[in-house]
Amino acid sequence: MTTVPRSPHAPHPTPGIAAAAFDLSKVYGSGDTRVVALDGVSIDFREGEFTAIMGPSGCGKSTLMHCAAGLDSPSSGSVRIGTTELSTLNDRLLTALRRDRIGFIFQAFNLLPTLTALENITLPLTIAGRRPDQQWLDRVVAMVGLAQRLDHRPAQLSGGQQQRVAVARALAAQPAIIFGDEPTGNLDSRAGAEVLGFLRDSVRELGQTAVMVTHDPVAAGYADRVVFLSDGRLVDEMAHPTPDRVLDVMRRFSGGTSRTPAVDAGSRTS
Repeated sequence: MTTVPRSPHAPHPTPGIAAAAFDLSKVYGSGDTRVVALDGVSIDFREGEFTAIMGPSGCGKSTLMHCAAGLDSPSSGSVRIGTTELSTLNDRLLTALRRDRIGFIFQAFNLLPTLTALENITLPLTIAGRRPDQQWLDRVVAMVGLAQRLDHRPAQLSGGQQQRVAVARALAAQPAIIFGDEPTGNLDSRAGAEVLGFLRDSVRELGQTAVMVTHDPVAAGYADRVVFLSDGRLVDEMAHPTPDRVLDVMRRFSGGTSRTPAVDAGSRTS
């Protein structure tokens, strides 16, 4: 694992912060092919809060999420999950941290076709050799409405139901934080709205922390907070977002000349 330089000015862990990045930079290539994906980004993700990350294509939002979740290594800067700085972990410990303390939801459902919904939900725990907390598992299953589908395999489920399984899988181990990368990108508007509602409910009812990358103002409206990136830098932040307010900010990135897009919670437009 590459050792990431830690800034001597990086702040100490703060209570109530589920994950944090400080002065985060990510550079790909060199010379004429050099691309700066992140340029000195510092951000906190607070416990019990749903944060959406937005910005134009290529602005660095997915790179930020991947670095914050330990899926990619930054070129410089500091990343923490709770009080654990990721640069101090070797590959084995980083894998264990991602498995035990982080939940992931991606645009592709990533379910194993030979396993039932219940087996897919509990798979990370099975791999870790842990037994699920049955009371917590029952609560999660009830919240996402899967109680009558637990013995079904992915091919027997709709796309929305498969993504519900993915949401339940992310929640099953009671992680410190859940990261979602365009989690409704493959869903129609109704199914997308259901999944976003489950994510919001996991924060409000279960005390979960969630971070979602999205291009969709309607999806961002489900969050408690939206942060905006442009050219690899944080440029704005909004509390209590609404789709219209988010869209107004997004218009500024194109000089205010764009038409209002036909957005929905399951938009497939990238």
